[in-house]
Amino acid sequence: MRVMEDIGFYCIDNLPPLLIPKFVDICDQTGGSLNKVAIAVDIRTGDMFADVYTTLKSLRSELHEQLKVIYTEASDEILLRRYKETRRRHPLAERCSSLPEAIQLEREQLQPLQAIADYYIETSRLSTAQLGEEIREIFLDNTTDSMLIKVMSFGFKYGVSTEADLVFDVRCVPNPYYIPELKTHTGCEQIVRDYVMKFPQSQKLLQKVTDLLEFLLPLYIAEGKSQLVVAFGCTGGKHRSVTFAELTGEAIRQKGYRVHKLHRDIAK
Repeated sequence: MRVMEDIGFYCIDNLPPLLIPKFVDICDQTGGSLNKVAIAVDIRTGDMFADVYTTLKSLRSELHEQLKVIYTEASDEILLRRYKETRRRHPLAERCSSLPEAIQLEREQLQPLQAIADYYIETSRLSTAQLGEEIREIFLDNTTDSMLIKVMSFGFKYGVSTEADLVFDVRCVPNPYYIPELKTHTGCEQIVRDYVMKFPQSQKLLQKVTDLLEFLLPLYIAEGKSQLVVAFGCTGGKHRSVTFAELTGEAIRQKGYRVHKLHRDIAK
């Protein structure tokens, strides 16, 4: 919400769902002075939260593309750690015998929202800065309805990206990690890219992936998909996956698509 406010949105935290349409009416009466609004809705509204799904479905039929829903979540392990670090009390604690049970109940109540979300972000392995960057990429200068394509790299030893729609395992190509002069560099640097892409199998794999995406992207857009996450994984997430993510992202961007690149594990 802080990021949304920084990029020009009028932000409201924890508004009861039944009041959202009323606030939309107020915005309509301002003559355009409140034309960018962000509302955070979560389980803290208690029993009133049950109205959020029907409220948003009804609003979507009226506002169409003016309404965007962004859904964020994290793994149980990360949520447990965050509650421990912040010492915050779960909003459903009184209804459950334990924190894990409260988290599970929250997931069940949020599930219908995930189904209608335009954007989905799994925050478990994102830093605050990375999350902010994703929000800015989605909403800054968003003047068209074109799909946002997030091309990311990750390391399998840190866990597969759970938000990815398409995952490509590039551990099948030679690894620069075992070249002493390349070990400390990353796929963002030309010296690593040159090594990875000098092999015929790497060049052919890149061509196959870009050809596949060139075929798939118009189909996803035709289906109304707002975000597509394409992930490349290698062992550590620093060399091969970064190289393929960078080169694929640039190839897609040259085709006129809106691309955001993210290297999840490059600093690990």
